[in-house]
Amino acid sequence: MPYDEGHATLMREELVDIAGITEKKMFGGLCFLLHGNMVCGVHKGGGMARVGKSREAEALEIDGVDPLSFTGRPMGGMVDISEDLLADDNLRAKVIALALTNARSLPPK
Repeated sequence: MPYDEGHATLMREELVDIAGITEKKMFGGLCFLLHGNMVCGVHKGGGMARVGKSREAEALEIDGVDPLSFTGRPMGGMVDISEDLLADDNLRAKVIALALTNARSLPPK
């Protein structure tokens, strides 16, 4: 199983009322995009969010957030989200809010 569908449902429910959200299978997981720009997603063992480089330090202060590194090199502006954080409604909402702020600052694709 590439990702936990329960985690995808948690993120989907967080984003359900936002116009312009779409889903796309990427990185062996499922990503949620706002007008074509990645907001967040789920992968095996947790999730990820594109918070942007200017919000990365703020996101990394949240318990359960680490730099995202699929290949051993950190991906600037992207953070990894632990399974425990995904299960916490308040922490998940904080990270997704940072990612939405980033996506809203980008031109639609």
